[in-house]
Amino acid sequence: MSFFRVENLGIRFGGVVAVDGVSFEVKKGEVFTIIGPNGAGKTTIFNLVCLIYPPDTGRVVFEGREITGLAPHRVAELGIARTFQNIELFEHATVLQNLLIGRHRHRRTRFWQDLLFTPAVREAELAQREAVERVIDFLELAKYRDSLVAGLPYGVRKVVELGRALATEPRLLLLDEPSSGLNPEETDDMAFWIEDIKKQLGITVLMVEHDMNLVSRVSDRVLALNEGRPIAEGTPAEVQSHPAVVEAYLGAA
Repeated sequence: MSFFRVENLGIRFGGVVAVDGVSFEVKKGEVFTIIGPNGAGKTTIFNLVCLIYPPDTGRVVFEGREITGLAPHRVAELGIARTFQNIELFEHATVLQNLLIGRHRHRRTRFWQDLLFTPAVREAELAQREAVERVIDFLELAKYRDSLVAGLPYGVRKVVELGRALATEPRLLLLDEPSSGLNPEETDDMAFWIEDIKKQLGITVLMVEHDMNLVSRVSDRVLALNEGRPIAEGTPAEVQSHPAVVEAYLGAA
């Protein structure tokens, strides 16, 4: 049984075909990266996988179960989390509060229990705090715990968004251009986080990325797209040297 796969995924917006017949499989415990020039359909594939957009064709299968057609919140409940290319945090909440939002899928108490703040709610709250503190320690965010997100540097906010996704305790983590907007030192740190997420936390990673140095460093396999279609798949070195990939990025000779 494959861990995660998409089959013949496709979608069009009006007369524009954004994704056309994309299929790939992600093995458990690996970092699988999707690359391609701007407009290749990379982020659209993420939105199809998370079912923000319903695909026109194809299906999405996670741990042997077809999830095509599920509501986006059900996808999160199954153990799939994502970050966004443009940071999507609550800026006027603290780092701790933003990470606690990631624990929502683990909520088990009922509304009336929350209202009365019963012992069960107090126990659950402590458990959620402990889980978030583990993420804070893992990402070395302790000094920012009680800081408002709006006052944090961009690079730190990127890590906080990663932390919120990790707080859901995913089995599959989708990273949408995690190095976007980061300087070389911050990108280097992000590479360490991705490696540790795979090796220490045992989380499978599906990533969209444009920084080829980061791609080469952390990826086990790479899929290259152009104009919504797959053009090459293999190791980072194999894909980067593929003639169709070179042409997509640099143009024909």
